[in-house]
Amino acid sequence: MIKENKHLLKYFILVFVISFLIINWQAVSWLFNYKAISGLVSSAFESKIIAKSADVSGKKETAAPLKSSESSDKENSVEIPKLGILAPLVVPESATQKDFSKFLDQGVVYFPGSVLPGEAGQTIILGHSAPAGWPKIKYDWIFTRISELTEGDEIFVYFNHRKYTYYVTGTFFLDRGETVPQLLTNSENMLVLISCWPPGKDLRRIAVVAK
Repeated sequence: MIKENKHLLKYFILVFVISFLIINWQAVSWLFNYKAISGLVSSAFESKIIAKSADVSGKKETAAPLKSSESSDKENSVEIPKLGILAPLVVPESATQKDFSKFLDQGVVYFPGSVLPGEAGQTIILGHSAPAGWPKIKYDWIFTRISELTEGDEIFVYFNHRKYTYYVTGTFFLDRGETVPQLLTNSENMLVLISCWPPGKDLRRIAVVAK
């Protein structure tokens, strides 16, 4: 009798867990979304995600920092007022895939090989995105809503105690591993924010462009 009751209890628990997951799937689906967590990190190490310009491949022209900035007391960070985002900007000199995963937990990450904020050229910054219901732990969610940015929206980059103001010019999408196109001349400075798309899935990449 006791064995039979234990057997029924196991079935009851199993049915309960399955029912709970079905009813609350939107809230708990992130728990099973390991591909989205690792996808952006993997893409950062696929050779084609690097900007197409010859600058990134190793023969980068040196250029004086642009003067369109102001002094700031803030640490290296990225702020997007429209989305209520303020995240540390991690600037690694170089990194392995394991390092990048760690850095993305700490904020948004400057992509080594692109130009530094404020210099002439194309600055690339990577950040995680997450599905609806994802808890705000670490910075897995930081670029979830960047698709909401529209032309003219401000993005502030604080770097080396200077504040650089960028204005969104557009959004485009990339396949995994697809080259980030060269979008400007060497006399300009452009910011490209990149994350997984759609949020929480490792299918494509969204890129928000700002000058």
